[in-house]
Amino acid sequence: MFVRQGKERTARHNLQIASILSFVAGLVSVTGFLAVAQLMTNVTGHFAFLVDEIYSLNPWHSLVYFLYILFFLAGSFASNFAIEKISRRDSDYVYIIPTFIESLILFFLGVFGKYLLPTNPDLIACTLLFAMGAQNALVTRISNAVVRTTHLTGLFTDLGIELSQLFFYKDKDSREELAKIIKLRLIIISFFFIGGIIGGIAYSKMGLYTLILGSVTLIWGIIYEKIKLKLRLLRKKISQ
Repeated sequence: MFVRQGKERTARHNLQIASILSFVAGLVSVTGFLAVAQLMTNVTGHFAFLVDEIYSLNPWHSLVYFLYILFFLAGSFASNFAIEKISRRDSDYVYIIPTFIESLILFFLGVFGKYLLPTNPDLIACTLLFAMGAQNALVTRISNAVVRTTHLTGLFTDLGIELSQLFFYKDKDSREELAKIIKLRLIIISFFFIGGIIGGIAYSKMGLYTLILGSVTLIWGIIYEKIKLKLRLLRKKISQ
């Protein structure tokens, strides 16, 4: 899931990583919005707010929205930079380390966010946007742009296109391939929705500690992948 790359990746691997990361994205999106009343996964919305604040001649608010966009961009840059750097040393950890860093960010905000919330809500927003930018770059690279977990507008656009194509694709192979893609889109949307619901419920009880759930989910995904690889290697040794 976090280790398989290129031709080694299958539709199953993409479904696994899509379910985990879209769940985390939904949880972070709702938790962040309830905490600081800002969007965590929608740069388009922040750009619209930025233009509105510029038009209203509010330089400070304009700067804040610009920083939101910049931090999402910085997260994407940092994630891909780390992937490129690590890939030249140890390909086994190329995607695991960026995922672990995102997990640390969520854990840190989950533990210490309540102290920042009264005085520095914008810092929380910027940090979560950084994390979501990093996640978006990570999953785009690992799946060769097949999976996107934070951009529902694009997902619903693609899903609408693909559903319409069902009326025109007649041969069996094309319809089966299209069905796999539609299944992937529905998995992403569903798990984003589930993550959002759980995030909303948990936030009402736990506040920003909810983000620790996202951190644990990412760590579980890494551990699950490593255990599977070790078991596979063990089975090969036994069979030999």
